[in-house]
Amino acid sequence: MIGRAWLWAAQKPAVERIVRNSALTRPVVDRFVAGSDAEAAIQVIKELNGRGIGGILDLLGEGVTDPTGADEAAASYLRLVKRIDETRVDTTVSVKLTQLGLAIDKGACIDHLRRLCAEAQVAGTAIEVDMEQSSYVDDTLDVFSTLVADFPDLRLAVQACLRRTPIDLERLAHLKPRIRLVKGAYAEPREIALQRRAEIDAQFRFLTGWLFRHGTHPAIATHDHHLISHARLVAERLQVPDDAWEVQMLYGIRRDLQAALARRGVKVRVYVPFGSAWYPYLMRRIAERPANLWFFLRALAGR
Repeated sequence: MIGRAWLWAAQKPAVERIVRNSALTRPVVDRFVAGSDAEAAIQVIKELNGRGIGGILDLLGEGVTDPTGADEAAASYLRLVKRIDETRVDTTVSVKLTQLGLAIDKGACIDHLRRLCAEAQVAGTAIEVDMEQSSYVDDTLDVFSTLVADFPDLRLAVQACLRRTPIDLERLAHLKPRIRLVKGAYAEPREIALQRRAEIDAQFRFLTGWLFRHGTHPAIATHDHHLISHARLVAERLQVPDDAWEVQMLYGIRRDLQAALARRGVKVRVYVPFGSAWYPYLMRRIAERPANLWFFLRALAGR
């Protein structure tokens, strides 16, 4: 209930103005967002790489409603890929397809993503496609299926909370897809998404097994050590080597666990968001975990 309330707040401009204009929330933003520009985010990736941890760069923003905005987002991502090539940091790049115009022109979105994948391939990195609200799932799957044959390193996020996800993965099975498995951070109705944590965790465990059997280089994106332990057991049982799968976590969350896993030889990547459009992202992070909520409230109280 608390989590859904914060997701509701993420859509309210009045609440956003309060949060954005409060100096007390700055420590919270800095905890979860790497900075306002690519150079700050690249520096964070360098620090992670120094600890044996890879990165996933994400330019914050979504829901572009005009072609110019999509063109600008695509150009920003191309510049980001160029900086990755120049700095040689170990990172992939995550994109939201609505940033590239999915909601207004799917063909143009595919063109933007195709060029971005080609440039990333030349730079020695890869693109990861975020999964957004349930209304975009069909189009996102279509875009991924269109491009993955030409760009086999393209990775797609799927949400364990959505009731449809096992069926979606079965439809992709012939591709042996590279998948990032997440729990899901959008407010969805009961008929579309599982609501109870126990149900979501059970589906997450089931999908983890599916990915190790039918996918390629699965990425298990969670901070739950129980689910990570389950993934490690599945990998051992199926004799999947350590370099053939990875754990993905979010910047600013469970840094202790990130470091511990890396020391044990588990491949770890950290999702590093940057940019000015941080408010919806921050609200989803707060909604996901009570610990994040208390961190936020302590900041508001000046503690």
